[in-house]
Amino acid sequence: MALFGSAFVVGKLVLNTTLPPILFGAIRMLIVFICLLPFWRFELPNKKYFILLVIFSLSMGVLVTLFMYLAIEKTSIVSPIIIGAQLTVPVGIILSSIFLNEKISYKKWFFVLTSFCGIILIGFDPEILNNILTLILTALMAFFYAVANVVSRQIRDISVITQTAFMSLIGFIILFFISYYFEGNTINYIKNLDFNTWLLILHAAIAVSLIAHMSLFYLYRFYTVGTVFPFYSLFPIFGLIQTFLIFGEIPSALVTLGGIIVIGSVFILQKIR
Repeated sequence: MALFGSAFVVGKLVLNTTLPPILFGAIRMLIVFICLLPFWRFELPNKKYFILLVIFSLSMGVLVTLFMYLAIEKTSIVSPIIIGAQLTVPVGIILSSIFLNEKISYKKWFFVLTSFCGIILIGFDPEILNNILTLILTALMAFFYAVANVVSRQIRDISVITQTAFMSLIGFIILFFISYYFEGNTINYIKNLDFNTWLLILHAAIAVSLIAHMSLFYLYRFYTVGTVFPFYSLFPIFGLIQTFLIFGEIPSALVTLGGIIVIGSVFILQKIR
């Protein structure tokens, strides 16, 4: 969760350079694929699981990455995005209830509702109201991350290396062509990257995508979404501390209150049945 929290801070540092967001995502996915290539035997599952693997790859490798970096690029402050990403937990619980038939108690439904209320409260912050697109992109990122987590539970019999390698390959191909078409000047952007920016990209690819994500998806081989996912409430605490240390961000009163409601709701979701 500490590494997850760093993803947004590192993303903002990279996007403060000349590198555009979609190309950043494509390069990150390429590095992940290259790192896993020696360990991947190119084994693919049967048709049933292959379709789920494709859905997982499109959700995690393409859409989460796309909306995350677009949201970070569009905002001047990172903390609301970090808190907004907590939507992943209630959405994940809702999806697991619908598609995995996991039983959700009335108490859990109550705190799912309060977490959404906290996000709505954050949306009234003047900084967010002036750029509502950021909140929409963050919500889309959270939704597709929840989809990826639910699907990951269904393909838990596929090795984590196969899941991540296939996801990163699909993510790189699609994001690269989207970047080439919409952002252009791909080669020039890559040539202009300095050493420090490459280190930040490597952190996003190795520390976040390989270590953090693969560790999370590995847990789904043994535990339900409802058991694993609530620990996600820890990552914004690490993320907010890092945004303060690196950017000096101090969340506004509305963001703080909304954040307490969201993080508190997600934390309680972990404690109740």
